[in-house]
Amino acid sequence: MRADPVLNKASILAKKRDYEGALKLLKDDEDRYYGSFKYYYLYGVICLYAGNYAEAHENFNLARKIKINEPSLMLGFAVLYLKRMNTVQAVNYYLEVQEMDPKNRTAKKALTVIRKYSAGEALSDWMTENISKLFPPIPAPVIQAKTIVNAAIIFTAALILTIGVLSAAKVLPNPFKRNQRPIAEFELSREERKEYSLSRDQAINHYNRALSLFTSYRDEAAKVYLNRIIESDASEGLKNRSRLLLNNMEVPTFTSFKKGDNFAYKDVENEPAIYRNVHVLWEGTARNVEITDEYTRFDLLVNHDNINFEGLVPVTFYSPVYVSIERPLEVLGRIVISSSYPIIRLEGVAIKQSARLE
Repeated sequence: MRADPVLNKASILAKKRDYEGALKLLKDDEDRYYGSFKYYYLYGVICLYAGNYAEAHENFNLARKIKINEPSLMLGFAVLYLKRMNTVQAVNYYLEVQEMDPKNRTAKKALTVIRKYSAGEALSDWMTENISKLFPPIPAPVIQAKTIVNAAIIFTAALILTIGVLSAAKVLPNPFKRNQRPIAEFELSREERKEYSLSRDQAINHYNRALSLFTSYRDEAAKVYLNRIIESDASEGLKNRSRLLLNNMEVPTFTSFKKGDNFAYKDVENEPAIYRNVHVLWEGTARNVEITDEYTRFDLLVNHDNINFEGLVPVTFYSPVYVSIERPLEVLGRIVISSSYPIIRLEGVAIKQSARLE
């Protein structure tokens, strides 16, 4: 593939922050690049940096008609939606980028920013000074294909020679010798679960509701909607997107946990699968306490009033934690669904007992 001198020059000018010069150069040759994704995308990105959002959106739309699933293009659309304070649609685009490019730093940073500044005014204030940090990068000038091929040939030859020498000296095993590898069969065992049948509209509504809760920092409530999708007969694409959203959620603390989104033990007992990995704050008393240097385990009698309790929940902290069986306590933990009884367990995050906080 030959390097395009006009696009390369425009890219170089833009990287030097001469956005006006770069756009003029591209505009002068507009007819020549009709139907070119690279042209429309480069023009749109430079418009972003120049602060011309309307023209950026126009060129991104032209680029999308040629290539729909392009992560960098989606980053452009996402930041434009963020500029309009449409955080739900912006998050959806950033999740699409993560689905195609899990290591994309811009998408990860944007999701962190949206949640950190979840209040409308706070996010708007942040974007006034920092929105360019979420722009997709200006495409780098294209290097001649011939140069790349020559460099690859030299590197490959040097690598083969080095491996050959080390293999002969028995420093490394010969990587070109094929070893037979047995195929192991793995079976994932899990508890029998209730199947949730969702229509396409219901599944999409669940997902959009979860997105809205996510942008409001109500992770635990959002997880229930996402788990309903994952446990249902929804499309694999929507399930994968739901898992991506779950991966972007944070572990709460006593301070950040929203008690309005706390779920009762009876709710979890009735439909355990949809509360998988949801954090809850349950009160009760401890029994059968076991503390070592590596972990703390005990049974939590949920809502114990000296006579009755709602359920017995095994709790594990992966560190030594002070626990008294004499005083009521609050446990913040992540719900783990077990294949054996008791089905509902907690992985401890924090514990509060009297005036003691661990």
